[in-house]
Formats: sequence, C-alpha cells, structure tokens
Amino acid sequence: QVQVVEYGGGLVQSGGSLRLSCTASGLTFDNYPMTWFRQAPGKEREGVAYITMSGGTTYYLESVKGRFTISRDNANDTLYLQMNSLKPEDTAMYYCGLHLTRGPWTIPAHWSYWGQGTQVTVSS
Repeated sequence: QVQVVEYGGGLVQSGGSLRLSCTASGLTFDNYPMTWFRQAPGKEREGVAYITMSGGTTYYLESVKGRFTISRDNANDTLYLQMNSLKPEDTAMYYCGLHLTRGPWTIPAHWSYWGQGTQVTVSS
C-alpha cells in the first residue's frame, strides 16, 4: 500500500520562508517523478513544481519561479519544497503527488498518489 505524507506547513509572515517535506512508502521512491500542488479555498488545485526521477530537471508555476525550489533526496525517500519570499497569495493546502500516468504534469488527475496535504498560511 502506497502512503504519502507531507510535513512542514505552518503560519508565516509575508516575506518569510518554509520548507515542506514529503515522504512516500510502499513503492520504489526514485522510480517516479514527483510534484507539489496547492489548493486555496474556492480554487482549483494547481501544479506548483515538478521534478524528474533523478532530480535533474524541474518545472515551476510561473508565479513561484525564483522563490520556490523543489528537490529530492532519493537516498532518504524524501521530496522537498523550499519556499522563500512567501506572499499571502501563496496561502493554500499543499499536496505532494507521485506516479505521473501521462502528461502534462499540471493536471491533478494525471497523478496516481497524493498525501493528505499540509496547510501553509502567509499573513500580510
């Protein structure tokens, strides 16, 4: 059984930083590209960042480029999202996903497994 768990959310002031972590069990972690999505109240879930199996290639939502960095530690089966210069509009539930079944990566239904999410709240 595949289990995905996110950590690291919280309340931070505008301009601050947070690092989210995600662990996955029940599968071979480094066989899968991975992603971070987010969903704010009343809005659709949107793709924030994507990383290939090796970590050599990454893609980002335009509004987070230069502020967020996705990375992975395959030796420890952990995915990260470093978030700097946070803005109130970054407030959302953040989800880790893996096993992309087909492209594009920005479509939530194209991912097989999700965690329960971790809340990020940025105050102004």
